[in-house]
Amino acid sequence: MTDLALGKSLPADRAQLMRWLQDYGVYAGVTALLLFNVVFTENFVSGENFRTQAVQVAPVLIVALGMALAIGSEGVDLSVGSVMALATSLVSLYLGYGPWLALIAAIIGGMVCGLLSGSLIAYIGVQPIVATLALMVGCRGLANVFLPQLETVRDDTMATLGTGDILGIPYLALIAAALAALVAFTVKRTTFGRQLLAIGDSRPAAQLAGLPVRRVLIMVYVCSGALAAIAGFLATARLQASDPTSLGNLMELSAITAVVVGGTPLSGGRVRIGGTVAGAILIQLLTATLIKHDLPSSATQIAQAVVIVLAVYAARERGKQ
Repeated sequence: MTDLALGKSLPADRAQLMRWLQDYGVYAGVTALLLFNVVFTENFVSGENFRTQAVQVAPVLIVALGMALAIGSEGVDLSVGSVMALATSLVSLYLGYGPWLALIAAIIGGMVCGLLSGSLIAYIGVQPIVATLALMVGCRGLANVFLPQLETVRDDTMATLGTGDILGIPYLALIAAALAALVAFTVKRTTFGRQLLAIGDSRPAAQLAGLPVRRVLIMVYVCSGALAAIAGFLATARLQASDPTSLGNLMELSAITAVVVGGTPLSGGRVRIGGTVAGAILIQLLTATLIKHDLPSSATQIAQAVVIVLAVYAARERGKQ
């Protein structure tokens, strides 16, 4: 009787652990990294360091918000890094007309990329990974056609935006927080958000229910493209340079990691914006920790890969229960 009870309790305990890891593991990871750095990393607890971390995480978070929408619809957007590169090229081309027109041009460029990939997915039936992979290659190539080499950006407004702050909080962090709140409201409180989750949960059922599946899918990738373009604009403002060759490289990896670790399942039907924010912070803290302890950049990529595998495994085990 005891063995039988023990045999029943072990799977239950395992399921509970996997559920806890998916729901709260990212917050535990952020807390653990913060405590580690407070104890073992020199000069970690300082206003300047926290400001630096906030500035660096902002573009990753903004891109991850769009990625969360794509993954929530049971898709993925591999083109986000290349859209950032296209955005920085457009900023350089249109900055002579003013920074806000350059921002508009960058956002329109990102939305067009999202429209193309979304149309391939919604109307032609191309798999999201294939459609966005094509855009990833094409947008990067187009960005290099528009701007073949690195170019310095000289604009007072962009310099202030990229390096300024309010009461010690960087403008970039405030913009990222505002966009996170906007996306969270969209997912939880709007018809579009509810339709997105329904499509991600079961596209055939959504079609039978009469939901505008094609329109919603296109809007998902348009939003992802626009957010990636905004991230490209802000990264350009921070760096004070347009470099389409390197800007956004491997950003899709960081964004997917933040979303998956934050508890949004790859199977779709759920979007956790709070978890995505924590996931982006986790990736930034992990990167900063490895750098501050003199580990090579390749170690960061390996660590991110391990985190993704663990997060997907936890989600898979939970799905079996």
